[in-house]
Amino acid sequence: MALSQDQRDQIERRIRAAIDRLLGGQIPQGGPCDVKTLAREAGISRTSLYRTWGHLKDEFEQRRAAAWASGHQPDPREARIARLRDLNQRLTSKLARTHSEFNQLKERHQLLLSALAAKDDELQRLRREMSMVSREFPVLISDEGQGDGVKRIVPLPRR
Repeated sequence: MALSQDQRDQIERRIRAAIDRLLGGQIPQGGPCDVKTLAREAGISRTSLYRTWGHLKDEFEQRRAAAWASGHQPDPREARIARLRDLNQRLTSKLARTHSEFNQLKERHQLLLSALAAKDDELQRLRREMSMVSREFPVLISDEGQGDGVKRIVPLPRR
């Protein structure tokens, strides 16, 4: 059955009113700002919107894209998704930096442990040498000039 001009005008007004509501942020509960919701809000089928009112569907999509490009998010869910994507990207970057810093610290830790082990080996070697020398040459200990009871090691002459 063909629509009269009055019916066509009335449907077009309903579609335009639905476009204005959706882009104005009046999104129905549980519905995104999309063509399916537009058809439901205008009271027509999606098929009818695509076939008969395709120019209004295209206008809706263009206006929605322009709103998104200008930073206006008519759909709070889309705005939340955009915020969460941004947060996810920042956290992913921070995690990558933290992981890199952690690996650098692990490498530095291994280097310092190696240096500490080398110093410990040198200290053990020097203690062994010192104990061998002290067996061969007794160390002379003197209290001269020390009023505080601290014993002073007198160096042995070198050979």
